[in-house]
Amino acid sequence: MNAKSAVLAALVAGVLPVAAVAQAAPATPPAAPAAANAAAEAKLPPPSAFPAKIALINFEQAVVLTNEGQRAAMEVAKKYQPRKDKLDSEATEIDSLKKQLQSAPTTMPDDERNKRMKEIDTKDKQYQLDAEDASSSYNSDMQEALSKVAEKVHNTLLNYVQKNGYTLLLNVGDQSSPVMWAAQDQNADITEAIVQAYNAASGVAAPPPPAPAASSGTTHRPSAPRPASSK
Repeated sequence: MNAKSAVLAALVAGVLPVAAVAQAAPATPPAAPAAANAAAEAKLPPPSAFPAKIALINFEQAVVLTNEGQRAAMEVAKKYQPRKDKLDSEATEIDSLKKQLQSAPTTMPDDERNKRMKEIDTKDKQYQLDAEDASSSYNSDMQEALSKVAEKVHNTLLNYVQKNGYTLLLNVGDQSSPVMWAAQDQNADITEAIVQAYNAASGVAAPPPPAPAASSGTTHRPSAPRPASSK
């Protein structure tokens, strides 16, 4: 039973006795609306909190850390590696041209200097356009790839919390999360447990560690989509 069902059950349990008494009582003239409402409110039990077992999760991190999530991210990165190499080459060329212009003798004719500056500006603008286009395409493909994994991880998550008797789950990795504070109790964080449970259920082997690559100015960092809210 989820939290909403529990609350509904509590409300129904409190209302049913009143309805049963009303049906058993002899017919009486209808009371005034205000008096009837006051009598009904007096018979209802006061609201009270129901027992809660709370779990915390960083859902985006869980999706990315699963074997399938890592494999999906690596496949997208591999697809865009040629474009990244091309952008790195363009950036290197632009830097080289700028250094050449800076080290040029002061006797260089103005028309030649202006020509080089215009060439650098043209290449730099083209580089910016190419980088923005590559970044947009990369993020779109990464979002689509991780969305498929997120849907399956979400199912594993719901099964886990229901099986283990949790009544409230907080996604502490969501920037729009209503969580204001949470005790730093590692036993409450089920992120790693969900990663392990999903890996076991999916049967996807862990991907091999990526080969070390030279650092560059272009860095892509995958992020998982948010799960659909369950009510």
